[in-house]
Amino acid sequence: MSTENPAVSPRRWSLVDLAAGAAVLLAVGGVVWSPKLSSAVAQATGALVPVQVSVDVRGVPVADPAALIAEARRQGKVAIVIRNQPHGRVSVAAVEPLQRRLVAVQPDGSVVTAIDPNQAVFGSLDARFLLEGQGRRAGGGVVFGNQNLKVGAPVEIEGEGFRVNGTVTGIRVQAS
Repeated sequence: MSTENPAVSPRRWSLVDLAAGAAVLLAVGGVVWSPKLSSAVAQATGALVPVQVSVDVRGVPVADPAALIAEARRQGKVAIVIRNQPHGRVSVAAVEPLQRRLVAVQPDGSVVTAIDPNQAVFGSLDARFLLEGQGRRAGGGVVFGNQNLKVGAPVEIEGEGFRVNGTVTGIRVQAS
């Protein structure tokens, strides 16, 4: 019997081993920095605060604008898409119809305004949706649905029987 110790050779790393290790590190990094996880962490730490967002929808052809407004109020929640990225569902606090106004300059230089009479004849939706959800404060404004939201940003609001495009006209962050 021989009592030889076989020489322990050091582990050699092949190119495949290194690539597999890099893939695992990238996967772990993707999970840690994913928007869903950071949103969950923000919710757990209390960084989310109530946010009210005003969205103006103008000139959308609708057969019965009053019925669409009533339907949005009845549903109470709508899906919102910010910059082509789905956010989820948010509460509808209010929907207000907006009146279009005509402006005319008189020969003496004065300006006269009047409610547009065509708005009642030609069915078009002009309304302000007041939406409520959870967001967090950031350096560039409010992060709402993992998207930095500012006044002027285009959004899409979708209910059970409608989908309209609008523009953010106001953001109010409630005290935490």
